[in-house]
This record gives sequence, structure tokens and C-alpha cells, in this order.
Amino acid sequence: MKAFLRFFFKLLYHQFAFAYDFVAATVSLGQWKNWVSSVLPFIVGTRVLEIGHGPGHLQRLLLSQGLDSVAIDESAPMGLLAKRNTNGKATLTRAFAQRLPFADAAFDTVIATFPAEYITDPLTLAEVRRCLSDGGRFIVLPVALQIGRKPLDRVMSLLFRVTRQSPVDPLEEFKEKLRIPFIEAGFAVDVQELHVKSSLLLVIIAIK
Repeated sequence: MKAFLRFFFKLLYHQFAFAYDFVAATVSLGQWKNWVSSVLPFIVGTRVLEIGHGPGHLQRLLLSQGLDSVAIDESAPMGLLAKRNTNGKATLTRAFAQRLPFADAAFDTVIATFPAEYITDPLTLAEVRRCLSDGGRFIVLPVALQIGRKPLDRVMSLLFRVTRQSPVDPLEEFKEKLRIPFIEAGFAVDVQELHVKSSLLLVIIAIK
């Protein structure tokens, strides 16, 4: 299942990038953009880097708030989508998180929403820490849990568990597992819970 999902997401992020928004809206029961925008209150400073910008929806929000925002993604199709969705106003770079093409202490906040496994790669974490100013934040939204009581909510919750897109461990144990890679990379870490309608979001706040 894990190998299949990795292959599916690779296709969705590259060859089938045009379908990304439709799939995301479907699996989130229309809440995907609300989930992504939930990270905004955690931003500190004005210099922001988004890792894995996808279709560019968060970039559009960051720009609307007057932030000095930059974004990277390794997918060329996603770069084209993000350029279109931000009317060409976003500063986008094709790059890998493990090799960020930015100077030391270049950003006050780094953000990643629903990233793939690369986000906890020690190389990624070291690069993010290098690029953050002292006291800067690495904000990661790794998972959303469907907790609604409606039949469709329960169906999607079951689907997320079966496909391992939501944790099978008790919540507190899962939160502790989320913290470990960031602590090992030298961050001070907190995991906060956010309720967005019928879903529960876990947000990692890692401070340099």
C-alpha cells in the first residue's frame, strides 16, 4: 500500500498535476484550501519560504498579506500551475528541499503543508535550519484527521486510516513521533491541534 501510494502521489504531482486540486478537494470534503490556510497565524516575520508550493494557493495568500514570499518545488508541472494561479506574481524556484538555493538566515519562517517523506530527511531539516534566522519557525502541516460524525466524514476517516494517510497510533503517541526528527535536528518543537470544521489538524512548530 505504501509503495502504491508513493507511486500515485508521484503521478499526481507530475504527469497528472492538472487533477491535483480536484483530488485534494475530494479527499478533504472541500476543506483542502481551509486546511492549508490554517498555517497563516503561525508565521513570524516577513521573509517566508514555502517548501513544496504545489498549485500555489498558499503563495497567493502570502502575497495578499504583503509578505516577502519565495517558494520552491521540484515539480515542473506544479511550477506552471502555481505561476498561473498567482498570475505570475509569485517568486517560484525549481529546487529540492535537501539543497535549498538560499543564503544562511535568509528567512523568518519556512512552511510546508502536507509534504512528502522528504520533509523529515536530515538533509532537509539541516537545510531549513541553516536558512532560518535565529528564533525563526519551521511550520509543517503533516496531517489532517476527519473527526466529523456524518456518514461521509466517517467513510473518509476510514479511507485515510486504511491508506495510512492518518495515524493508527493513539494521538499523543503520534504527536510525539512527529516531534522526534525535528528535535534530533536541533529544533525546539511543539505540536498544536487545530479544529477546522469536521477535521483535526496537527501543526508542527519547530523553532531554531
